[in-house]
Amino acid sequence: MVTEDDVRRLALSLPETTEKPSYGTPGFRVKDRLFARMRDEGDLLVVWCWDLDEKQALIESEPDKFCTVAHYDGHPMVLVRLDAVELDELEEVLTESWRIRAPAKVAAQLPPDEGSR
Repeated sequence: MVTEDDVRRLALSLPETTEKPSYGTPGFRVKDRLFARMRDEGDLLVVWCWDLDEKQALIESEPDKFCTVAHYDGHPMVLVRLDAVELDELEEVLTESWRIRAPAKVAAQLPPDEGSR
């Protein structure tokens, strides 16, 4: 099971990322744009998706790992169940969320990912 410490370590390893509380929980920002945050429950992580279709596909294909709540209806954000993902999967969703939210010049600091848009 991955932990909040794993989230923190992976998120802060991404270029120009800082940690700043968001709604009273740890939040991770790239150039002050939130790309991930822990939920109050402590075992759920909020990340961005490219669009609502990707969000729905994640939830439908792996409902044990990805879910949502009414608060995120209509928003390309998905919840990741930390107790259900492996470390490499966590790294992938955090990096993808970072790419989505990072300004283009900052995003260019990471090599292109074949799966990103």
